[in-house]
Amino acid sequence: MSVFNSQVIDMENIDESSMGDLLKWLISVDRRMILMEAMKKHNVVKASDIAHETGRSTQNISHALKELEDKGLVECLTPEKNTWKKYILTDLGKKLMKELDGKFI
Repeated sequence: MSVFNSQVIDMENIDESSMGDLLKWLISVDRRMILMEAMKKHNVVKASDIAHETGRSTQNISHALKELEDKGLVECLTPEKNTWKKYILTDLGKKLMKELDGKFI
């Protein structure tokens, strides 16, 4: 079982192998890739906006956001809200985006 299954990754301690495992985890589910593609186009995202743009359900995109948040790839700017939450990429998310750019998205 990968280290990425249930814990936030520490940006300072991530090595090339761990980054590779994280990339594999990310690309293994299409909703995660759809969300990363959307993050490439927008600085701040809401699940409903991405769902509308991609034809996916808001629930599907919200699930992907939660997965990425659990891995430390995105950060919720409005955690006190129950709906209409806004998210941004973390430094780790930006690093992963650079790895994905041109290869997968």
